[in-house]
Order: sequence, then C-alpha cells, then structure tokens
Amino acid sequence: QVQLVESGGGVVQAGDSLRLSCAASGRSFTPLAMAWFRQAPGSERESVAAISFMGANTYFADSVKGRFTIARDNDKKTMVMQMNNAKPADTASYFCATTKATINASRSSRSYDIWGQGIQVTVSS
Repeated sequence: QVQLVESGGGVVQAGDSLRLSCAASGRSFTPLAMAWFRQAPGSERESVAAISFMGANTYFADSVKGRFTIARDNDKKTMVMQMNNAKPADTASYFCATTKATINASRSSRSYDIWGQGIQVTVSS
C-alpha cells in the first residue's frame, strides 16, 4: 500500500523556522514529482512548493519564495520543506503529494494522485 506521511508540524511564532518532512512508503513504489500544498480554513487548497524527481527543478509560490526551500532524498523516499521566517499567513494544514506519472515539478494539484493526511502548522503573531 502506497502511503505518504507528513511530520514536523506544530505551533511557532512569527519569524521562527519549521521543517516539514514527508515520507513515502510502499513496496516497489518510487515517488516521482513531489509537492507541498496547504489549505487554510475557508480557503482553497493552494500549491506551496514542488520538486522534480531528480531535484533539479523546483517551484515555489510567490508568497513563500525566499523563505521556503524544498529538497528530497530518493534513497530514503523522503522530502523536506524548510520554512524560514514563518508568517501568520502560513497557518494552514500542509499536505504532501506525489505521483507515479510524471517526473516534472508541477504546481497543479491535478498532477498528483497520492496524498498524505496533512499536518497542521500554526504561526502566531
């Protein structure tokens, strides 16, 4: 069974840093493109960051550029997102996503068909 599990969420103060991790599991499963999405209460799910299979190409939403970084370890089937200078606007449930269909980083949720359960990040002012 293919599964994505997020970890590292929590409550931080504005200006603090937080590191989200996503671990993929499943026999003979190789996650290709991977991404982070987030959804705040009353808002639609939005793309935050994405990374191609080999890590050469990345995408960041304008709201997080310069503050967030993304990286992956294909041997461990993990992806991490470092969130620096967190802002209250970053408060949301964060979801890890991947696909077995494409190696290219994509900002579209339609590109991903495997999703984690989500993890809460709260940034207090």
